[in-house]
Formats: sequence, structure tokens, C-alpha cells
Amino acid sequence: MRAWTSWEGRGNVPDKRIETSEGASRGKGRPPWLRVRLSADPEVARTRALMRRLSLNTVCEEAACPNLGECWAERHATVMILGSICTRACAFCNVATGAPGPVDPDEPRRVASAVGELGLAHVVVTSVDRDDLADGGAAHFVACIGALREEAPDTTVEVLTPDFRRKPGAALAVAAARPDVYNHNLETVPRLYRAIRPGASYRASLALLGDVKRAAPGVFTKSGIMVGLGEEPEEVFALMDDLRAEGCDFITLGQYLQPTPRHAEIARYVVPDEFETYADAARERGFLVVASSPLTRSSYHAGDDFKRLQAAREQQLAGQGAG
Repeated sequence: MRAWTSWEGRGNVPDKRIETSEGASRGKGRPPWLRVRLSADPEVARTRALMRRLSLNTVCEEAACPNLGECWAERHATVMILGSICTRACAFCNVATGAPGPVDPDEPRRVASAVGELGLAHVVVTSVDRDDLADGGAAHFVACIGALREEAPDTTVEVLTPDFRRKPGAALAVAAARPDVYNHNLETVPRLYRAIRPGASYRASLALLGDVKRAAPGVFTKSGIMVGLGEEPEEVFALMDDLRAEGCDFITLGQYLQPTPRHAEIARYVVPDEFETYADAARERGFLVVASSPLTRSSYHAGDDFKRLQAAREQQLAGQGAG
């Protein structure tokens, strides 16, 4: 059985309808487009062994990412710095909540060593929330960027930071270190923040991305959301408009998957065609790059997406020059 959800067009996007699968939304078990095979590639075990040897955490494991096997088989892992204990308790996140340990000053060196051994052309560095630190961990991000520039100067660096809420100057300190991409995820639409992202502020997260873009216009800015949490399509389009108003270059959209029964429930499974409609809407709004699919995650194919960002900006600049 098919169900239809109508919405009004926004900006330059024409009116259309988004088709959703009622059976997939309400049935038990994951729909076929979300079923992922475990990888038996030996590189997965080697990547895991490297992370263990260097005492590094990965968001791939801590957040139970469905793409772990595919990414680790290609020797791509997203490093999670500042420990594995988060000071927040977001309803969607599988990372443990509690009192974090002290900051490890040697961690930036180990991150750089891992990147060198993996031979990464592009690396994503993220972290838990550290509300207990005066700067939220910003100085540690800066140290990691510095170590990577020294150890792996040809590797491009993407950071995925927390919101640094009530930590004045923290995000700008990270931006001043000039990562190639600065990512901060909005995660969901503003109406759902109290239930899904308590302790955070939609407007504060949006302002962070705008502040970074104004302070470091040469740095690509990126943000992502999960769908299937109960948001309405028009809310997603409004969020896109908000991001573009802050100069955001890249948006990712992926299906929310409930990590455990105690986390927020899945409101529905979003069908692949709906992700294509979201992608079309984002491109119409002027995002340089859009990644929109059920299995899209912030760091999924990040290296390839960075190349797309570079190419899109070069094309944009060429068009401006011709004009």
C-alpha cells in the first residue's frame, strides 16, 4: 500500500508530492534498501587492530554505523577524539553518557600516526561533547589538525565538531586552524530538538556554521540531518533554507536507525525516491554538494565528496569569472 504526503514548494523548488511506503514505515524489520551485509574483508580486522594498538576511538564503532564494514574494508575510519564518554544524552546517539576522563595530550600524535599508516587522502576527526571543558575541546581539535598537517601534509582534513554551546570563541579557534571542511550536524528539525537533541539549540548550531563561514570563507562548511524521526517534509526544506542563508556548502541526509530500544523510536522508514526528492530540493537551493540516501552518514564517502566539493567550487568560480 502506498501513502502520499503532500507539501508546498519552497524557494525555487516546484510543488510536488513525496511518495512514502506505509508498509515499510510501519512494518517490523528493516526494509530491503537498509539491509547491509557484514564484510569479511581482512582489511576490516586490520583497521580495527590499528585503532586498538594506537588506543583510538572511532565513531564508526561507538555510534554503531551501518557502513563500518564497507568503510573499514577501504581503510577509512572516522576518529573520535576526547574519549568515548559524552557529557550529553541525545535520544538518537549510541555513544555512552557520563563523566569523561582527562584529555590525553598524546592523542593528536596517535591520530596522525593512524592516518599515516592507513595512507588516507582525506580524514574525518570528530569528538564526543565535552561540556566539562572550558573550551569544549576546541584546543584539542586544533592540536589534531596541527599534528595531521605535520605528519600527513597531503591529507585533507575534515572536522565534525560538537556545538561548543556556551563556549565563546571555541568554534572560531578550530576554524582558524583551517581544516579543509568544517562539519557540524543540525541532526533534526527545530521542532524535534527538545525530544531528540536536549541540551542543544537549533539556532546556536545554525549560528556556529555561519560564524565559521564568515571567519574562514575558504573552508567548506557542511551539515547533516537524520530523517524518519517524525519531521515533515516542509520542515526539512525550511532547514535547507536556513543552512543556505548561513552559506553552508554541503548537506547530508540519511535514515535514522534506532541503536537500542531505549533510544528514540523510528517514526517511519523514508523510501529511496523521497531521498532523491530531498536531493533535488537541496541542489535547487544552491548547495555545492548533496549526499542524500538511506545509508548516508556524515563521514560516508567523505573523501570522494571532498573532491566533488573542490570541483563544484572551481566550476562556480569559473562561472563567476565568465560573468
